[in-house]
Amino acid sequence: MKKFTLTLLALLALAPFAEAQAKKKGADGKAVPSKKASAGPEAMALQDKYYERVQIPTPPGEVVEVSSIALLPGKKVAIASRRGDVWVCEGAYEADVTKVKWTKFASNLHEPLGMFYKGGSLYLTQRPEHTRLTDTDGDGKADVFDTICAKWGINGDYHEYAFGTDPDKDGNVWVVLCLTGSFHAYSPWRGWCVRITPEGKMIPTTSGIRSPGGIGMNEKSDVFYTDNQGVWNGSSSLKWLRPGSFQGNPTGNKSAQLANFPAPPEPKSGSRVLTEHLKFPEYVPPAVVFPHGKVGNSPSGMACDMTKGKWGPWANQMFVGEQTASQVQRVNLEVVNGLYQGAVFHFLQGFEAGLVPVRMDQEDGTLFIGGTNRGWGSRGSQPFTFERVRYKGTVPFEMHNISARSDGFEVTFTHPVDAATAADTASYSMDAFTYIYQSSYGSPEVDQAKPTVKSATVSADGLKVRLVIDGLVRGHVHHLVADGVRNKAGDALWHNEGWYTLNEIPSK
Repeated sequence: MKKFTLTLLALLALAPFAEAQAKKKGADGKAVPSKKASAGPEAMALQDKYYERVQIPTPPGEVVEVSSIALLPGKKVAIASRRGDVWVCEGAYEADVTKVKWTKFASNLHEPLGMFYKGGSLYLTQRPEHTRLTDTDGDGKADVFDTICAKWGINGDYHEYAFGTDPDKDGNVWVVLCLTGSFHAYSPWRGWCVRITPEGKMIPTTSGIRSPGGIGMNEKSDVFYTDNQGVWNGSSSLKWLRPGSFQGNPTGNKSAQLANFPAPPEPKSGSRVLTEHLKFPEYVPPAVVFPHGKVGNSPSGMACDMTKGKWGPWANQMFVGEQTASQVQRVNLEVVNGLYQGAVFHFLQGFEAGLVPVRMDQEDGTLFIGGTNRGWGSRGSQPFTFERVRYKGTVPFEMHNISARSDGFEVTFTHPVDAATAADTASYSMDAFTYIYQSSYGSPEVDQAKPTVKSATVSADGLKVRLVIDGLVRGHVHHLVADGVRNKAGDALWHNEGWYTLNEIPSK
């Protein structure tokens, strides 16, 4: 029997999801029972129709808590472990993964959380430094370890994680540095994002970070990271690392004086994100908030779909790992008045451990995922995992994206909708809320509002529905449930809810 390890966070993640509201009418005009919201067993039962999830055996007898994934030439895949090993896998793409071959490439690293291949070497962001590993004699093992940059601080605290990206268009690697213990800044540059140039120069880039879970880029090469609920974070979220910006947590502000960086804001505890953003324009609010316990508790690594359809109909959308709930969430982003905002949807679930790295093969359309339960329990029942997911070619009926409008939202669907259900305002419900922006840990949902769907207009092709909303609230998360909408075949949505973070209301 599998052993289940659960912490308080995992127990919260296992709390029942809310029932969708009233009975709705289907394509045939008959009443149909409301569907449970997004991430329950019904959604899980449909998942295998759309995506194939395969667990890849890890090196026998080894503890491989996967913390980084890199793609190598020849369809090889490298994984790094929280415990400091790097392994190279052959056969991870094959139909029969029981025959994978593993070779240990390196050992004795310090919790690498970011890895990529370039020019014959592996590059890793580990806790104290950014490092290049090279096999110069061709025996399959690294024999040269070059420190590229080690300009940030580190002490013995277990929580001083460092997450790194692939190179950006200028060749720079972006690194987000977790606070000491996630509450303090006892080492230089903790609570900051820095860029590492190819020559090894460290450029302080943004302040205000708390406890990252992952970092990555969208199709425009803008860089985002996930920050976890805690002090100055009412809930976890996906945040845009605009150079020169402040991300919301002032704990590490004191490091600004080390490099003549402009003094970051000192926000007021007990305020609201919108209030402080209006006061301090350099404060970039979270692009997408992940409501705690509803979407997840600990977002982690991310990947952008640039596979040109090999991963499904999600071009340029972001896929974000979730450690506590062992899931992958889907995010659509847009820019309104110079700020990123958008919606998060439940997507994939059932992974075998808490997810940390997420790596998309953009040519092949394979998503590789790794994880660990150590330190935090998760819904997954195994201590660590290495898995892959592939699209099976059937387009699920989903809300493809939610976009803000001056008087509401426009929802795009992946299938043409049944006009009768999609034009019925009773097919939708909405609630809105925000969080206290405070120096204490997390926040309850506050300032609740109940926006009303006044009208729903279906486009001629059936793929879009314009919702006119009475009661939009700037700065709030708007939770849309579309449990009454059906496609022309009478099918309900695979996931029937999305959470849109309305930082800005567009002019039209």
